[in-house]
Amino acid sequence: MSRPSTLAGPVLGLGDSISCGPEEGAFGVPPRSWAQWLAEALDLPFHKLAQSGATTPWIADALLPRAREDYALACVGVGTNDVRAVDWDPRSFEAALRRILEGLTARAARVCVATVPLDLGRPPAGAKVAELNAIVRSAAAARNAVVVDLDDLRGWRTFFPDAVHPTALGQLEIARRAAEALALDVSPMALTSVQRGVRADARYALTRQVAHLARDWRRRTVERNV
Repeated sequence: MSRPSTLAGPVLGLGDSISCGPEEGAFGVPPRSWAQWLAEALDLPFHKLAQSGATTPWIADALLPRAREDYALACVGVGTNDVRAVDWDPRSFEAALRRILEGLTARAARVCVATVPLDLGRPPAGAKVAELNAIVRSAAAARNAVVVDLDDLRGWRTFFPDAVHPTALGQLEIARRAAEALALDVSPMALTSVQRGVRADARYALTRQVAHLARDWRRRTVERNV
């Protein structure tokens, strides 16, 4: 499929570790962030401004000023670290998100912002996530940004055992949802071949999922003992 002629310029991926993308492939899908998948589907350059562990106020202060002036599409994925924090502050998050969306509206032809999966984290972040997503939808509506709905995104194929970071397949699914929400005439899914079936599941579970489960178990053990 050809990209819409109205889109010209780079695609921005702005956010935290979710916007950084995974370090490894999964189910035959190469490692890409969801914004990068959109850029490749649109045949446009990609610009990543993302930092693992970043909170939304930090992103607004440190990364937003580095944004360019000519984006075809700006993809925002923030809030994961904010809502998982013990001192979750919805007002601080909302103020920072509105700054981000306001700044990108002036720099991009189109802007989209992702919600956060409700089943976030191990242990789960809980009801705070729904509060965050309500803020995301309100801020997006105020700036005419498109919402990429990830509320129901979950599952071991889609997320690593921490239930925070999407696998390569999960990033591709986010890109698919984003393209659909933006009504783009492109399909990120057409750029790669996904391995499906019992053999593919078993291969991933035995070679990668077990290692990630062990790593997550060690992480949670350390956190409990701190």
